[in-house]
Amino acid sequence: MSFHDAGTSIAIILTVVKTLILLVGGVITFFAYKAYRRTRQRALGYLAAGFGLVTLGLVLAGLLYELLEVPLMTGILLESLLMLAGFLIIAYSLYVS
Repeated sequence: MSFHDAGTSIAIILTVVKTLILLVGGVITFFAYKAYRRTRQRALGYLAAGFGLVTLGLVLAGLLYELLEVPLMTGILLESLLMLAGFLIIAYSLYVS
């Protein structure tokens, strides 16, 4: 297997994994939002928003790099900032509940 073939295989696997992360993260965000709508507990609203940001952050770098030709390091920085914000919101939602 050549270096190019290995890179292509890894890119395909990474795409599959990122897609699964998007789907699972979307489901978690949906259920957290659904629980918020049912109970109107602010903490659950924050939890849903936090999981939404983390999920978005996890898929953002690759999308920016592949679709909009943003430099990879810039995409990773934006991804990391969204994930940090999401985790801070999740932590806050657990603190206020």
